[in-house]
Amino acid sequence: MNGLVSIIAINYNQTQVTFEMLDSMENLNYSQYEIIIVDNGSADRSIEKIRVDYPDVIFVESVQNLGFAGGNNLGLAHASGEFVFFTNNDTEVLPGTLDPLVEKLKESDKIGMVCPKIRFHYQPDTIQFAGYTALNKITVRNNLIGYREKDTGQYDTSRKSPFGHGAAMMVKREVIQQVGTMADMYFLYYEELDWCTRISSKGFEIWYVPDSLIYHKESISTGKMSPLKTYYITRNRILYTRRNIKGFNFFLSIIYQVIISGPKNMLQFIIKGRLDLFLAYIRGYLWHLGHLFDKNIKLNPTPYTQNKGV
Repeated sequence: MNGLVSIIAINYNQTQVTFEMLDSMENLNYSQYEIIIVDNGSADRSIEKIRVDYPDVIFVESVQNLGFAGGNNLGLAHASGEFVFFTNNDTEVLPGTLDPLVEKLKESDKIGMVCPKIRFHYQPDTIQFAGYTALNKITVRNNLIGYREKDTGQYDTSRKSPFGHGAAMMVKREVIQQVGTMADMYFLYYEELDWCTRISSKGFEIWYVPDSLIYHKESISTGKMSPLKTYYITRNRILYTRRNIKGFNFFLSIIYQVIISGPKNMLQFIIKGRLDLFLAYIRGYLWHLGHLFDKNIKLNPTPYTQNKGV
């Protein structure tokens, strides 16, 4: 028995994109899996269209948009698998994607999360993700290894990575039971970095597994540089800092983000005539003023217990 894999993806007003992802899963080599689609409060009634064509898929409907973390956590509450594979709905999952990930997770009790190699869907020979660099605790930024490099096999060795990629990550159920679910206060962006930080803090390792591959249609849901994306990245970078950066590094990071990085980015938006991005950036800062003494900021969610749950 290889162990059941629960595949969870979120749909939000993107019926055709989700159709394409589900079509890509029709020929998976791995035999023991279930697919869970969470409809995150779509206005176009996407889930009704998808349910007709995919009767074997488990559908979970939310009356409101819970964001990336909240939607995945809701799907997790309906999952039965020993392993949970979180993937974006704008990905193409290949027939051999799951097998190497499960095999790697089974190698050691210390391995808690694994991620495949990710290439760009519209540039299929080009890498998006081959692991992450370490996070700079002052700037709260890190880099994708191999990003926009042509894939010539230069990153075909499996290795540990400080973080996983939110577009495709497989986690052991027992790890989620110990660590808890993703913090849904993030809504979008930085939630997987926060989760990976918590997973690592419990002694588990995160691995990049190049024998597994998916293709990703990057930023279809939020746009390359949209006000939505700008707001949440700005807000959540500081939120991650408040939750995870300790000691003197915390103060250095806040100073950098508020006094150095912030004004520089806002000036660039003004020069480019992007008032919408400028205002989104300001809103990201203002959120923290309104939650300056919020004691819930550092609380971590516990695993879901309703339905099949973890």
